[in-house]
Amino acid sequence: MKNNIALPQNGFCKTNNSFIMLALHGLLALSFLNSCDNYVEVDLPKSQLTSDAVFEDAETANAAMAGLYTKLRMNGILAGSTTGLSSMLGLFTDEFNYYQLNSVSNLYNNSLTAGTPQVSDIWNQSYNQIYAANSIIEGIQKSAAIVQDQKNQLMGEALFVRALLHFTLTGIYGDIPYVTTTDYTINSKISKVPTVQIYQKAIEDLTRAVGLLTEKYISNERIRPNRSAAIALLARLYLYMKLYPEASSAASGVINSPLYKKESSLDRIFLKGSTETIWQIMPGTAGGNTQEGDLYIFKAGPPPIVGLREDFINAFEPGDKRKSQWTAMVTNGVQRWYYAYKYKQDQPTANSMEYSIVLRLSEQYLIRAEARAIQGDLTGAKEDLNIIRYAAGLSDTAALSSEDIIADILQQRRFELFTEFGQRFFDLKRFEKLDEVLAPIKPGWDANDRLWPIPVLELNSNPNLNPQNQGY
Repeated sequence: MKNNIALPQNGFCKTNNSFIMLALHGLLALSFLNSCDNYVEVDLPKSQLTSDAVFEDAETANAAMAGLYTKLRMNGILAGSTTGLSSMLGLFTDEFNYYQLNSVSNLYNNSLTAGTPQVSDIWNQSYNQIYAANSIIEGIQKSAAIVQDQKNQLMGEALFVRALLHFTLTGIYGDIPYVTTTDYTINSKISKVPTVQIYQKAIEDLTRAVGLLTEKYISNERIRPNRSAAIALLARLYLYMKLYPEASSAASGVINSPLYKKESSLDRIFLKGSTETIWQIMPGTAGGNTQEGDLYIFKAGPPPIVGLREDFINAFEPGDKRKSQWTAMVTNGVQRWYYAYKYKQDQPTANSMEYSIVLRLSEQYLIRAEARAIQGDLTGAKEDLNIIRYAAGLSDTAALSSEDIIADILQQRRFELFTEFGQRFFDLKRFEKLDEVLAPIKPGWDANDRLWPIPVLELNSNPNLNPQNQGY
């Protein structure tokens, strides 16, 4: 007989069964290289696991962590499918056109409402994943059986994931709750806190993670975060907070690690064995590749769902190898359509060739370049910026002033980080250029679109999440 244990649909849930389900998911993931994409029903072992038992054994505790990564891969912010931020915010800004027949995209038309499914999906999936991270944190803290080194690793990974999710959510929704418990009585009445406090809490979690994680990866394929992954995310967070000395120092810590080095070819950067990868997510099946490749690559036009905008393609600087190697074109002899080609596999291969890369070295150079330029270290800023330009086949930046260097950095971020988890949206937002860039090319754009609405069902169930974001 099957034991149907429903995973919570959002972060504010009553059940502790996610302890068990995460472990079961993870055990399957570890056994079959994450080969199952749908865990609606799972046979419990004869000696049924309890929530406490999951964290009295290192294997099941690690399985719970693997289950969380499965959730991250399948749905929400880090998913490479249409349900993830890469495609959603690519449509929302100036990266993608929308082509799906007989369908309207509220993201592409910038017509989101508090009842739009994508608005609630990202919220619910993210808080569901935060709940799972909190389950692991609480379980590890109570465990007396797992040795300290293993507890440190698991605790560091869960804190890292919790920080990443909250940090990204506040970039989308603005003020949100920072959830640190699985206690339903607390979470059902939790209030929003200002974005600056979200950042501060994320820094606290990441700082703890840095102290717990080792620099050496516990997996050869960099699918479990190490210390540098937490530092890399801290560098991004410090940059967003305008803490430029801290951002520069954190980025330097990653850049100077012997684990990472620039690849000699752009075509190697998105392979699973890239030396530039800081953290990546494993595909769901043996021989599988990325959801991004499956979504973006098409062989005939028009595209089935999304394609790169022509004005994006035309904006590359002449000679930029990223245009020729990271984008591709399909034509029927009359029209042309373009797609993102960072990931080049859209079908399974004998062995997986590409994993979905979440954090990579080039961003750290761009973070340090920006932080240096703002602090007046123009020579250092240009050195970092030129590393990115050289890799793209471009010559030294012509920028001389701090303002011009920063403008070139923003330009390089556009073409270096496109289709990577909404970085274009977050960059335009923090540079206060959303209206300037998007209003002329997006007829539905409104200044209030800088934030998504809080889902209406969440507001109805918890009035403490009020007020709704302006314009909704």
